Amino acid sequence: MTPSPRQVLQTMKRFDITYDKPGRIRVRLGSFVFEKNLEIALCERLCKSDAIISAQAHYQNGSVLMYYKEGKREAALNELKSVDIKALTPVEAKGELAVKSADSLFAECVTALLFRKVAYSAFIPTPILSAITIVDSLSFIWKGVKCLLEGKMCVEVLDAASISCCIANKSYSTAANVMLLLRISGLLEDYTRVRTRATLADSLAISGGDVWVLRDGTPTLEKLINVQKGDDVVVHMGTVIPVDGRVVGGEALVNESAMTGEPLSVLKREGASVFAGTAVEEGDIVVRASGNSSDTKINKIIELIDNSENLKSSLQGKAERMADRIVPFSFLGFGAVLLFTRSLVRASAMLMVDYSCALKLSIPIAVISALNEAAKDNITVKGGRFFEELAMADTVVFDKTGTLTSAEPVLAGVIPFGRNSEERILKLAACIEEHFPHSVARAVVNGAKERGINHEEEHTEVNYIVAHGISTTIHGKKAVIGSRHFVEEDEGIVFTPAQEKKIAEGIGECSAVYLAVGGKLVGVLLVNDPPREEAVGVVRKLKEMNLDVVMLTGDSEAAAKSCAEKLGIDMYRAQVLPEDKHKHVEALKAEGRRVVMVGDGINDAPALAAADVSVAMADASDIAR
Repeated sequence: MTPSPRQVLQTMKRFDITYDKPGRIRVRLGSFVFEKNLEIALCERLCKSDAIISAQAHYQNGSVLMYYKEGKREAALNELKSVDIKALTPVEAKGELAVKSADSLFAECVTALLFRKVAYSAFIPTPILSAITIVDSLSFIWKGVKCLLEGKMCVEVLDAASISCCIANKSYSTAANVMLLLRISGLLEDYTRVRTRATLADSLAISGGDVWVLRDGTPTLEKLINVQKGDDVVVHMGTVIPVDGRVVGGEALVNESAMTGEPLSVLKREGASVFAGTAVEEGDIVVRASGNSSDTKINKIIELIDNSENLKSSLQGKAERMADRIVPFSFLGFGAVLLFTRSLVRASAMLMVDYSCALKLSIPIAVISALNEAAKDNITVKGGRFFEELAMADTVVFDKTGTLTSAEPVLAGVIPFGRNSEERILKLAACIEEHFPHSVARAVVNGAKERGINHEEEHTEVNYIVAHGISTTIHGKKAVIGSRHFVEEDEGIVFTPAQEKKIAEGIGECSAVYLAVGGKLVGVLLVNDPPREEAVGVVRKLKEMNLDVVMLTGDSEAAAKSCAEKLGIDMYRAQVLPEDKHKHVEALKAEGRRVVMVGDGINDAPALAAADVSVAMADASDIAR
């Protein structure tokens, strides 16, 4: 008997502690105190507490496992006591929880079917069992008849015919076994689809990390799950918008391709609507949430994945169509055997042997297996069709910084000019660069930290020019930092012969970041970006597979050449702008090549979008992913 909400609430305040160690505690509330569809809702409710890191709930025995912060044991228990089951609403499982839920449900359903089969055979008389089998068969036969009425000759027709033949031949046990196998097959198909959907949905969904929320005008770091309707969320450049809502402050260029497919970014000002899952390419905005973190358009799109054919392998679709085309041949075999043997039993065997299943199941299982193997290596693949594109690829294009090279480049040195000291140059550079999620920017900021340089902000609002650099104002003077192309050509900063000589002598194989203030070059920051340890092996393996490897980078010719030689890459382009990366990819495709683009930064997004297959590194910027 299901307890009333009042009984449940009282029970939540009385529980037994079955495990109690520092940072982890398990309590038992009693069997079926809450229903299965409230497990996730209960966990999410508990995780809203600052004391609780994560939680797991199991409805069968009413147990709740909580991981809590140091010194927060009593706060965690009090949070559990305060839970009102009446206020909880069922929440659909996502990501890893969805996979575990699918595993559990599949095991339960298969066990129930097998138990029913054994129990019926052991305790129900044969005449009644035969009648039950006939009744059970009606649903399968109706599916076949329905397909015929729609003019389709598909696998359901074959199933209905084989079961009908068994019933007509009074082989009720055989009919029951066939239906049992078909039901298990259906469960297996649903199970694999749910697992695939969970993996894909998890890759598309907004991560449940921390976001900046304005509380009394002050940005406060909070869990995304705690964001409610009406909260003002601050979204910085290069990050994904975590909630649906309207812009109430600032303006930004927003890439909505994940939502609309439109490749060009859209300017969003105060009053404009924005959606979770879209990325801010330039600028900063404040978004007033129109709902909680789970009530977003991208979550509604995820719900449509089951019906999407766009991400299905084309081979899978062909196999399914071919499987249906084989069905008539099974009936031809049935007719031929019946004609020559005059035996319905022997003829029906042709209907039992469903050759189409091998075709229909092999490719989906292969795709699922590949997805699972990739997931074990922390690789998320957004659909079976990308395996095919990857298999047909003949050219792999790599971005250099953060992709082929170390994910954490380091500051190798500083070249100051004029009366500026190395400390002053590094302080200014770190002050500006700390706002942007790029590996080179992190190298500058970390370099300042390692030298104990406190870089309090001295500048006004910063403007990021993708793959060029950053522009701001320091003490009334315009300051720019970025590539030489940006500083020299776009901003018109003149390099003196003495500066040219000093840069040439000091740069070596390093990448250079140029800083100019008030129209004059004041310093150059040298970043050493060594290749990843595994990069040489990866390039060699790709070449052994007869794939052409190309490297594109915005670095200097010397740095690009040195990196290419170390990795064994024959084709590379230096000082490449983001639009040029895009053009290089398009040019390769125009030659008839199938291109894989691998990148990690905001500046790689256009090229990633242009490639036949795009691969984003695990630590890539949100917009690249």
